[in-house]
Amino acid sequence: MKYHLISLGCQMNASDGERVRTVIEQMGYTYTEDEKEANLIGILACSVRQNAIDKVYSKIHKWNKWKNKSNLITFVSGCVLPSDHEKFLKLFDIIFQMKDLPNLSEMIHQYGITTPNGIQNGYDTQNDNISEFWNVKPDYASDFEAFVPIQNGCDKFCSFCAVPYTRGREVSRPSTEIIDEVKSLAKRGYKSITLLGQNVNSYGLDRPDTEIMFPELLRQIGELGNEIGTEFWVYFTSPHPRDMTDEVIEVIAQYKCLAKQIHLPLQSGDDKLLIAMNRKYGLEKYRQSVSTIRRLIPEATLFTDIIVGFTGETDEQFDATRAAMKEFDFNMAYIAKYSPRPGALSHRWFDSVPLEIKKDRHQVLTQDLKLTSKSYNDSMLDKTFRVLVRAAAKHDGYLAGMTEGKINVRFLSDNSNLIGQIVDVKIKSTTDFSVEGDLVD
Repeated sequence: MKYHLISLGCQMNASDGERVRTVIEQMGYTYTEDEKEANLIGILACSVRQNAIDKVYSKIHKWNKWKNKSNLITFVSGCVLPSDHEKFLKLFDIIFQMKDLPNLSEMIHQYGITTPNGIQNGYDTQNDNISEFWNVKPDYASDFEAFVPIQNGCDKFCSFCAVPYTRGREVSRPSTEIIDEVKSLAKRGYKSITLLGQNVNSYGLDRPDTEIMFPELLRQIGELGNEIGTEFWVYFTSPHPRDMTDEVIEVIAQYKCLAKQIHLPLQSGDDKLLIAMNRKYGLEKYRQSVSTIRRLIPEATLFTDIIVGFTGETDEQFDATRAAMKEFDFNMAYIAKYSPRPGALSHRWFDSVPLEIKKDRHQVLTQDLKLTSKSYNDSMLDKTFRVLVRAAAKHDGYLAGMTEGKINVRFLSDNSNLIGQIVDVKIKSTTDFSVEGDLVD
């Protein structure tokens, strides 16, 4: 019996998929890359993005046609809005929330039975059983890079975002479990470990009397890195600017294993638009955090998220975002064209910015980003950087990887044994978003 699994959307879905694989393989299924060979096909959906949902519908319509000729069971989970949940019930054999993953074996054996909560109470986004999900040992997709969930859900209710309605309210995973998983990975030789959550720096706020807060969690991981002594880099994503404290930045500066790369979503450079987005911080608060990062960790790279064309965004507000992009010198920005999502508050509002204007603004910001990214990359010339080798590059004879700051690097080598290792590379040339160098023996 074979299975095929597709993960759409963010890194959280990719991490969840590793635990889904464990449960399925414990039932005796083996993985196949070819979905046509599979007896069981699952997809981890993402209601946060329309193109991801469109892909789900495209896939399930194709799979349901195959059922005329083969014995096939389909399931869907992940970030699913209640409106999509109802539609999926008519299309998939099984739909479940990730907190109910430990019951997947029973659901498959009963074939087509959705979770009890799904039947009795509608779409339930409470995270009562999430601890059982975290107890499932993940089948890591890589033997040198890993994702470690530290939290699930979101309490921020940004007006453009559907995550609180797909994953429920914030629940923090016990810190002892997190530390144990990071320790196990580091001792097994993993080089890149990413702590995952919708708002990682609000970790522990839901359990103030029984759990440590995010700075202390990072501190204990930093001490663990000192104790183990091997080289590995610990990242986290995504933090929320409202909860970014100087203490978090101070801890990162203090410990070698805490990667000097910070992803801090800005979304807009205009205070009025940030209020409309319900982000609960202003540009000055963001500026203070970036100033502290530059002062305490001058070598750190800075990544962000930006939305263009949010409802009501004027030319002047877009210009404010352009100014912020230049001021903060981002190494990378994930720029998205706004689209209303059912369930999110802004879905009720008129989408006033035409698609063509959104596309133009996206292109303009991308060109701005190229300037700041290229400037930093040029500063790397003739310097040697530690690089985690991740794969063979697209060009024959080259390997590709990234620096601790997540700058993409390629270098001439056909030694596949270097994949998964951290090596020294001297930078010899640059492009807008990547660099090239020579392997240093």
